[in-house]
Parts: sequence; structure tokens; C-alpha cells
Amino acid sequence: NDMKSGHKGDYWIGTYEKGGDAAVGTLTSSPFKVTQPWAVFYVSGGNHDTTCVMLYSFPEKKILAKVSGDEDEQLKPVAIDLTAQVGKQIYIRIVDEQTGHWGHINFDHFRLYAQKPKLPDARAASVPAASRDAFKNNGLKPEEAAAVMTVPDGFKVTLFAGEPDVNQPIAMALDERGRLWIAQNSSYPRWRPPQEGGDCQIYVYEDSNGDGKFDKRTLFIDNLNFVSGLEVGYGGVWVGAPPYLLFIPDKDGDDKPDGPPVPVLDGWEHQDTHETLNTFIWGPDGWLYGNHGVFTHSNVGKPGAPDVERKKINAGFWRYHPIKQEFEVFAEGASNQWGIDFDDHGQAFATACVIPHLYHVIQGARYQRQAGQHFNPFTYDDIKTIADHRHYVGTKGPHAGNGLSDAAGGGHAHCGCMVYLGDNFPPEYRNKIFFNNIHGARVNMDVPEAQGSGFVGKHGNDFILANDRWSQILNLRYGPDGGAYFIDWYDKQQCHSMNPNDHDRTNGRIFKITYKDPGTKPVDLRKLGTKELVDLTLHQNDWYVRHARKLLAERQPGAEAWKPLTEIATTHADETRVLRAMWALHVTGGFTEELAMKLIAHKNPYVRAWTIQLSLEDRHAPTGLLTKMSELASSDESPVVRLYLAAAAQRLSIAERGPIVAALLQHAEDADDHNLPLMYWYAAEPVAGADIKSAALMAAKSKIPRVREYISRRMAASVSK
Repeated sequence: NDMKSGHKGDYWIGTYEKGGDAAVGTLTSSPFKVTQPWAVFYVSGGNHDTTCVMLYSFPEKKILAKVSGDEDEQLKPVAIDLTAQVGKQIYIRIVDEQTGHWGHINFDHFRLYAQKPKLPDARAASVPAASRDAFKNNGLKPEEAAAVMTVPDGFKVTLFAGEPDVNQPIAMALDERGRLWIAQNSSYPRWRPPQEGGDCQIYVYEDSNGDGKFDKRTLFIDNLNFVSGLEVGYGGVWVGAPPYLLFIPDKDGDDKPDGPPVPVLDGWEHQDTHETLNTFIWGPDGWLYGNHGVFTHSNVGKPGAPDVERKKINAGFWRYHPIKQEFEVFAEGASNQWGIDFDDHGQAFATACVIPHLYHVIQGARYQRQAGQHFNPFTYDDIKTIADHRHYVGTKGPHAGNGLSDAAGGGHAHCGCMVYLGDNFPPEYRNKIFFNNIHGARVNMDVPEAQGSGFVGKHGNDFILANDRWSQILNLRYGPDGGAYFIDWYDKQQCHSMNPNDHDRTNGRIFKITYKDPGTKPVDLRKLGTKELVDLTLHQNDWYVRHARKLLAERQPGAEAWKPLTEIATTHADETRVLRAMWALHVTGGFTEELAMKLIAHKNPYVRAWTIQLSLEDRHAPTGLLTKMSELASSDESPVVRLYLAAAAQRLSIAERGPIVAALLQHAEDADDHNLPLMYWYAAEPVAGADIKSAALMAAKSKIPRVREYISRRMAASVSK
């Protein structure tokens, strides 16, 4: 509704037209007498405490009403009961102290009435200030910020590091010694060309005495440009700094780069500087996973690669293999996701903003987009959120709920993702999903419940209340003692603003949350041998499992690791331990076709499913396995296995996938599954486009109505050409 103000008469007061969202200030009327009991005025613009119209008593200066906009330019009437003020004086103050996103307020047509007028288009959200979300604090010192947080009984938050020892922490990682690596981005939000250098740093923080606070800080590298992602492993440090994914070698582990950063991928764009590559994490399969936002349009490949060898991404999930040096778009869609993690069964979950907030990330899937179109024009439909709830209130869109959504979870903007698999929190927290709510200044917790081929995300209790409007937690990770670290950008400016002056460069925090006494002890997995690392496959705390697996992948010990891992994979009663052994065998080159043929018959569906995914990593299935996959597509009773078959089919040639897809389409029970109809379609679409005769037969026999319809549409599109 830009430029459609709905004002009355020739003029209105607006704070955008002259100075844009960057302009700030206040405008105060002279006091005047209230002669009628009802006041009506029109308001629109930003929904912030600092973009508002306020009525004050005079001379007491008591706030009588406070009304903000609803993130729409259309002026709407507000009715205020002033019965108690009749005969007294009041004054009006228009406030715009907000820059950036909807940083303006519009005001018009103040009138007094003897009776409350009928206002059919009145603002439903016109409420006094007291009904807006209240924060006890607005800017605290680091130690104070930790002290005021509300957490469940038995938990405590400690300050691990705060300014001036950390500033603008944007990304985090833990190494095999339990040390915290932090990337600082003082460039945000302005990107500049790499040749100009930068003012981003990576520091290593160490707590050598286990008191929950760092006692050693080491500068690893300085002068990086616009860092947005970070991970450690495989002989160095992996850094997202558009246009590059960089590898900074440190093979001897002395915390000093062995040489200059090496671009391993380029083509990462920066049209929207808060939506580029971010929140890296090592997957169970040995790939480096990351996110990418919707309003940045990247074309990624190895430096110097021609366009035909590059892959486009805008909104999606990607992965890069550190040994094979291969890049893939793992799944497409969503919005500006800044968090991804894996559960005990290797299921990936991600959080998003603006659109519904929680997704079960499946290889080859296409998800609801905040904006724009999928690259494949024959997508027809995409997979929606698994959440059965939202964290904002109202019916006018996500932004209109900002500042009003305390009871729902705080607001629409989310950042970070941790699926807790540590051993310090009580057992009921395992496999729960934790992520920050920016406008709500809290850590939400969602509860994934298995349903069909995937999950439903239930609304759990909020885990941490910062009780401080300035808190902006960006990510969380659990460590070797099971406690979880979280980085706090900490800024008065909530969310994205392209005005550099909106962001405070002087602060930033790292906190740690633990349950009772975690018994923190020094750890250094580098000192362990192959047998000891293999033994960690069975550890309760997945931090040990993940780092042991990564070290085994780096060392490639061969048969010394394969024999005990194969024993676990083929005999252990707990399927999560079987999966861990499978992943470790895969990253060390020991996941053989012979083993795959055994495990594809395992009683647990996640074991069968992961056998399929690992076997198709190179997009080639041995004849025996391909035959078995066709059999499973017809006979396997698990929707989870059928989901993985649909994902794997997308990695096969049209001829190879045909029998698998045809068999999957015979499962009428899958017609209403959250994922399967569309995953079947994504696998079937190339068949429908390449071979009309085969597609017609597939459609005729399909027991999935949506896929039958989509095949017909795709065939019609081919004929029309």
C-alpha cells in the first residue's frame, strides 16, 4: 500500500517522505482542552514502540494512550475514550525514533466526538501501550544480562565472554578440544569488494579451568570481509565471506593460518546482506551444510568455473564435501533461514523467518518460498512447514505481530537452530529443537513428533527469556560437558537495517547454559587413537560422536576403524548407534556394497533409509542395490523409507528411476502424507517431461491423485511446445 495513505483533506503528517526510514525525531503539539469524551485520529506506519502517536495529560505528563502503526501505509482510525479528561488539557506527541525496517509513522485527522463514532475500518490493534509486549530491560552490561535471564528450574546461565572481549559475534563453531571459535562481523550490513579488505575477525576462546568463563582468547585471523559462516575441521577453518566460501589452512593446529585464505567456491552474492551463506555445520554424512536466503541470488561453483558447471541458489540448503570438493544444493526454498541441525536419526531441521518457521529438511525437497519462483517451472506445489503453530498473533501478517506476540512465542523472526543431543540437560530435552526469537528476545523450543514420513512441530515451552529487548541470539551449540553456548549479537536495532549507524559495534556476548553442575573437564580428542575414537561412536553426548567421526574422516585409518564400526553397524540393538557406525564407515570409505545389502534389510526404517542415501552419494547405484530399491518401493511398509527412495530417485537417470517411481505411486496410503506426494512428483517430473508414453502409463496407474494431476499438466506442457 505504498503511496496510498488514505489521508483526509490535503495534508497529513508523515516521517518517511522527507527523510525516509533513516530520519528520526518527535513532534509535540501545544496543550489543548478536551471538550468531548471521544477522540479519533488516523495512524499507520511502523509497528515499534519507537514509532507511535502518544496522548499525554497536561500538566501531569501522564501517558493516556500510545498507538503504533501496523506495518501498512494505509491510515486507519483509532478511537480513544477520554471521558476522564473532559474539561482538562492534553497534548499529542508523534514519535519516530526508529530507523531501518518500517522506521516511520503517519498521523492525520484528529477529531473529538460526543459519542464513539462508528468506524468500520478501525484499527483492530489500536491498544494502549500497556498491552504491548513488555521487557524488563533495554540494554544491560554483560554480567547483568546473564543474571536477569529466566530459565527452567535447575538451569543457570553464565557469561562466557562479553564486550570488549567479543563484538558483533555472527557465527560460531566448536573444535575437538571444546574451544569456541567466533567470527566477528563489524562490516554488517555493508558489503564491500574483497580487494578492499575488511574488519572481520575470527577468535578462539578457551576455558581451561572449567569455570564457565573464557580465560584465553587467541586471534586466528583479521581483516576478513563480511564473514557470515564458520566451521572448523579437515586441516583448517571454513569461512563464508561472499562472494567466497573460504578455506583457511591450519594443518598443524597452532591457531595460526598456514597461508592466505583459499577460495574453494565463489559466486555467493550479497544483494541482501543478511541473506547470504550462513550457519555452517558438519552433517553426519561428512558434508559441510549451510543455509542461504531468498533475496540473494547466487550462482555457485569453483573459481573460474563456467556457468554450466555452477548451481543457482536463492533460498535453500546447500552442502560442500571437504575431501571430494563437490558442491550441491541439498534442498530448495524457505526464506531467510539462519539455523540447521540434525537429530539422533540424522534428520535435519531448519528455522526460518516471516513465513512459517520450522522445516524438516529432506534431500531433493522444495519448500514454501517467502518470495519468487522455484527454478524448476514444473514444481507446481511445494512442501509446507511442519509447525502446527506460529510465534506471532494477529491476521495481518507476521510483521504486524511484532511487539504484540509474547503469549505466542515472541514474533516471526527466528535465528539459529540446535537439536539438543548432549548429556547435561534432563533426558526430556533430547531431540528438542531450540532457536532464538529475535523480536521476543527468547529461545523458543519446538517438539518434533513423528508423523507419516516426517514430523509435526509442536509448540514447547520457551526455554530462555532474556528479559532484555536488546538481546539478539544468533545460534546455539552444545559442547563436551553437555552445556550449550549461545552467541548474542546484542543490539538496540532489531533485525536488518541497511543503515550502518543503526548497529552498535561496541558490544556482543557469549553465554553458556547448563543444568546443575556439568562437571566440566579439559578435553582434547586429537590425542586419541583410532580405537578410542571408534569407541566414542557409542557416547551419550553427540558432541563426542561428531568430533570423533570428523577426526576419523580426516585421518582415514582404513580397516583399523572399519572392523569395529562394522561390528556395531551389524549387531548393536540401538538403531541410533547403528546409524552412527554407518556414518563413520561412510566418511572413512568403509561403507561397502556388501554391507549396504545387509543393512537395507534392517528392521529399523531409518537404517534402511540411510542405507539408501549413503549408497546414492555418487549418484550411482550398483545393479543389486537398484533392484532392491525397486522392491522396497513396492513392498516397504515404512513411509520414511519411501521418502528416502523418492529422494534417491532424483539422483538417478530417468531410465533407472522409472520403476522406482512407478512402484511408489501405488501406495494410496501416501496420498495425504505431508511430504510424499510432492517428493514423488519431484522424482517423476523428468520422466513426464522426457517420455510421454511412459508418463501416460504412470499417470493411469498412479494411486496418488495429486501426482496424477501433475503428470497430466506436465505432459500438456510438453505437447504445447
